[in-house]
Amino acid sequence: QVQLVESGGGSVQAGGSLRLSCTISRYSYSSYCMAWFRQVPGKEREGVAAIDRDGSTSYADSVKGRFTISKDNAKNTLYLQMNSLQPEDTAMYYCAASYGVAWSPLLKNYYNYWGQGTQVTVSS
Repeated sequence: QVQLVESGGGSVQAGGSLRLSCTISRYSYSSYCMAWFRQVPGKEREGVAAIDRDGSTSYADSVKGRFTISKDNAKNTLYLQMNSLQPEDTAMYYCAASYGVAWSPLLKNYYNYWGQGTQVTVSS
């Protein structure tokens, strides 16, 4: 069973930065398309950023220019660098992995495995 474990969440003030990490328990990140999603209570889980096996990236419009997704295949670790955080970025952030072949970067149903989430809280 593939397990994803997120870390790095916390509380920051608006304008601050955080870096989220996600480690995978089996195989290598090179085998999967990876993504970060976020969810607030009462709302749908939304795609934030995704990275394909070849390193191609995709971002939600709301985070373009502020967030950067990257991966270190040697460490089996996925990252999300979040800068210029705003209160509307407050959410539970989830790491996701897909073994699918037709990349649908920010589509929730494309992903097969999910982490438990890490909370990000941004105060004004």
